[in-house]
Amino acid sequence: MDPLTTFDGRSLEAVRRDLHKYAEAGWKEFRTSALLAAELDDLGYEVSLGEATVDPDERMGVPPADELAAAKARAREEGAPEAYLDEMGDVTGVVATREFGDGPVVGLRTDIDALERQEAADDGHRPAAEGFASVHPGEMHACGHDAHAAIGLGVARAFADGGFDGTLKLFFQSAEEGGRGGKPMAASGHLDDIDHLFAVHVGLGEPAGTIVSSYDAPLSNAKLDITFTGEPSHAGGEPHAGRNALQAATAAIENLYGIARHGDGATRINVGQVSADNAQNVICEEATMRVEVRGETHDLSEYMLGRVRDVVDGAATMHDVEYETGLYGKTTTFRNDESMVETVEAAAAATDGVDETVSKEFGGSEDASYLVRRVQERGGTAVYLGVGASNPSGHHTAYFDIDEAAIDLGVDVIVEAIARSA
Repeated sequence: MDPLTTFDGRSLEAVRRDLHKYAEAGWKEFRTSALLAAELDDLGYEVSLGEATVDPDERMGVPPADELAAAKARAREEGAPEAYLDEMGDVTGVVATREFGDGPVVGLRTDIDALERQEAADDGHRPAAEGFASVHPGEMHACGHDAHAAIGLGVARAFADGGFDGTLKLFFQSAEEGGRGGKPMAASGHLDDIDHLFAVHVGLGEPAGTIVSSYDAPLSNAKLDITFTGEPSHAGGEPHAGRNALQAATAAIENLYGIARHGDGATRINVGQVSADNAQNVICEEATMRVEVRGETHDLSEYMLGRVRDVVDGAATMHDVEYETGLYGKTTTFRNDESMVETVEAAAAATDGVDETVSKEFGGSEDASYLVRRVQERGGTAVYLGVGASNPSGHHTAYFDIDEAAIDLGVDVIVEAIARSA
């Protein structure tokens, strides 16, 4: 399957498979953004790219410049339209707007990034068996964002000839994984006139044919990068002369898991990554780690984040090393508006192929939260909905896949819901 150089005329299944094969991790979605922008432009939407889609100062977890340059060069080699690559600069993501009438401004947010993980290559994994597994080592669509992008494009196509008396805004958001892209897109100004916002996720353990009219109350989340810096010395000859960064990191890990949980609600902590590239006979001079915290509310997440910083400071002091911290990503929480939930339920009831409609607490974290909150704070309404996809393996696993029938069903329900919002 050669890379597509245009999505025009291609089925949404073909679009999803192309994006799956040429997966791009967060802030590296150059090819994805350029191909989406090209078709949206052809469909008559006003397309915003690059820094026009975000507040660039709010971006988190941005890869180094050389990684971005390599990703952009790769996108060019794999058929990304040059004009759109040039326009976006080094910032990915797309916002597409089209005014159809004097009715409300309705938005749809979909995310477009892949995960930084290796995809399974054996024939037991359908994308590998059918030739659309990721060709990019260490990058894989293991959460369904390829399908989300296809759904967003499908909605754009559905309204290309009208059928909606209002303004439609489509948000193709970068870097959802890690909670890095929602906050800067929410701060772009594009959300400030939205009357009604829909956000969507496929899969999440639900069978194809199921619509989740409300995924409510995701946990607030923050991810913190920590670097301990000490002083190297020979572990045999001069062990007293070194200052051990790895020892500080291990002391921090033990005590991070000892942070008292809060009586006001659910709190979580996890040390997900630890690295110390050091010879066995040298006192370690640098150790890095990435920690995530979650809370049932924003305040509970902030409580955990504050305690993490206290523990890190104490570990550094104990072992006489310096440290730096940086926020890798962050999300908040929200409640769906009941009027929007009812709109999704009515749309699902009117759509062929929907077998069941349910509502659920989300349980995880999601940076659509910032877009939802932005709309609600300005008097609009919002809902985060789900489309069952019978995924045979869990999200973020090497064998993740979906039933592609979920793409067209998701488009049909969302199109109906948007039309009912006018």
